Amino acid sequence: MARADKATAVAELKSEFEGSAAAVLTEYRGLTVAQLKQLRIALGGNAKFAVAKNTLTKIAATEAGVTGLDSLLVGPTAVAFVTGDVVEAAKGLRDFAKANPLLVIKGGFMEGKTLDAAEITKLADLESREVLLAKLAGAMKAKQSAAAAMFNALPTNMAQLAEALRAKREESGE
Repeated sequence: MARADKATAVAELKSEFEGSAAAVLTEYRGLTVAQLKQLRIALGGNAKFAVAKNTLTKIAATEAGVTGLDSLLVGPTAVAFVTGDVVEAAKGLRDFAKANPLLVIKGGFMEGKTLDAAEITKLADLESREVLLAKLAGAMKAKQSAAAAMFNALPTNMAQLAEALRAKREESGE
């Protein structure tokens, strides 16, 4: 690869690191071009899957301020630059790796922290952002409903108490 080509590749990788919410490093040894195409389709708009040379990836990561990936950049490496939902991308990679054992998730980087393969799997086990937001909205609605019921109970209880007091006075002849 010519020096200008390397500089261009490093600049592209650096911009990918800087523009991504996370990056997941994988080993793709043994996968066919068709399988890699299926993986890219499976990731959809959540991630961009790119095969890159390890030395160029190390340089680009360092320039982008990403540290701790050097130990993961061994052997044939491809990087999934996650621009969308990190959980969805992790699920896509995990599911594809289950169906195609030749794809090995090495680890990754998210929010200034290096992740190992187990942590990527934990991310994949989380529920999607939409589901978590729906649960939060449901919990908030339940709290509001409980508060409304409590505020509604006060006048009702007061009215029942006044009626009981009126009935007692009437009964006692006051």
